[in-house]
Amino acid sequence: MAGKKRQKHSAAAKAQVALAALKGDKTVAQLASDHGVHPTLIHTWKRQLLAGAESVFADGAQVDHADAEALQAQLYQEIGRLKVELDWVKKKSAQLG
Repeated sequence: MAGKKRQKHSAAAKAQVALAALKGDKTVAQLASDHGVHPTLIHTWKRQLLAGAESVFADGAQVDHADAEALQAQLYQEIGRLKVELDWVKKKSAQLG
């Protein structure tokens, strides 16, 4: 009894099939036939898509927030450096003039 080799589906393919299942234009059986996968896989991918949809938006906000904080820290550091340089130039110009 020779076993069938398992197929590996890309994340893009899974997402495409799961989105098509959510649309409801075709039945899961039709999608399974069209894409050559078992209907149970489509139900699983659909559940995973729905479960992970919230993280798509939540993670994006956290990443943006972290980037903003890093940029803000860098800008404050630059402001501090420029202020020290300005104070030094004012002190030197007062000594010369």
